[in-house]
Amino acid sequence: MKAIVIGGGIGGLSAAIALRQCGIETDVYEAVKQIKPVGAAISIWPNGVKCLNWLGMKEPLRKLGGPMEYMSYRDFRHNQTMTRFSLDPLVQSVGERPWPVARAGLQEMLLTAYGHEAVQFGKRVVSVESFADGVRATFEDGHTAEADLLVAADGTHSAIRSWVIGYQTERRYAGYVNWNGLVTIDEDLAPANQWTTWVGEGKRVSLMPVAGNRFYFFFDVPLPKGLNEDRTTARSDLQRYFSGWADPVQKLIAQIDPQTTNRIEIHDIEPLETLVRGRVALLGDAGHSTTPDIGQGGCAAMEDAVVLAMTLQTHSLGIEDALLRYQEKRAWRVKDLVLKARKRCDVTHGKDMQETKAWYADLYHETGDRILAGMRETIVGGPLG
Repeated sequence: MKAIVIGGGIGGLSAAIALRQCGIETDVYEAVKQIKPVGAAISIWPNGVKCLNWLGMKEPLRKLGGPMEYMSYRDFRHNQTMTRFSLDPLVQSVGERPWPVARAGLQEMLLTAYGHEAVQFGKRVVSVESFADGVRATFEDGHTAEADLLVAADGTHSAIRSWVIGYQTERRYAGYVNWNGLVTIDEDLAPANQWTTWVGEGKRVSLMPVAGNRFYFFFDVPLPKGLNEDRTTARSDLQRYFSGWADPVQKLIAQIDPQTTNRIEIHDIEPLETLVRGRVALLGDAGHSTTPDIGQGGCAAMEDAVVLAMTLQTHSLGIEDALLRYQEKRAWRVKDLVLKARKRCDVTHGKDMQETKAWYADLYHETGDRILAGMRETIVGGPLG
């Protein structure tokens, strides 16, 4: 059996590695000539970690991950601790720990595992076809490829999604802008083993440890889309939006490198019931683009990869039947993740400020039990428990 994988990002490479691990030959095609990861880092929660473990990357992942042992929320103005708790009860409950990692390191780990030379770069797909006994992909340069099935892991702007589902989807603006990047760990800002988040005014500032003595940082601000802002104005924009915030936030703004700070308008898409057409399957952001508010976008793509490979390996009623079973397993799961992230997004970013202020008040009484219980529910819903 042979599969074409469209997309050489996190989802595509995870799928290619998983399929190959199950004895399926793969060809990976990536539109760009050189992959530049979108966003500085990613939090891989235990459900995603278990998928990477299953793919044979247990040790490499631990070299990339930061020691995130505690979680803390702080008041935006006075830097007062609202709640702080250990993540160890979650780790013990689900049997694995979370690992925040730099996206560039994760991308390189996956490329190394699959083989740099095995990815065909500069191949932008323009059309796909599914037949009774196979698939064909046609690329912008005129190249065509044929195989038994095709995995569309070509991201949130997928060129294949509309062919699979039968209509054009509109990305939904989530209502906020995210700035993110990496800085050297500074314990004057926050402990090096803690995920620290300042909240207030419907805004958020976060620090997470990753390997290499670095913090992953992000700033969230509810804003209209399409503002004339970019890296050249990043520091002054953040100083304006976070005027009056606590001293560590001001120090963080002073330490960022605007030239490596990303500014992203956050979107998602309405959950899809259809992920498969014939011998073509959507995977990752192509099938379920979500906001990053529960940290499950990349993890969901890794789950897709494992489920797809296991389904093809363990079912013998044909490829189309196996892909429909993949769809049955994944559609409900990713819908749940997209809607959970959307709900968390709205509360965090002040869509209803009364609800957001009530959340702030609740954080002062939070022992960690409720937050960890919510995380556990999300994590154990993954394919590897």
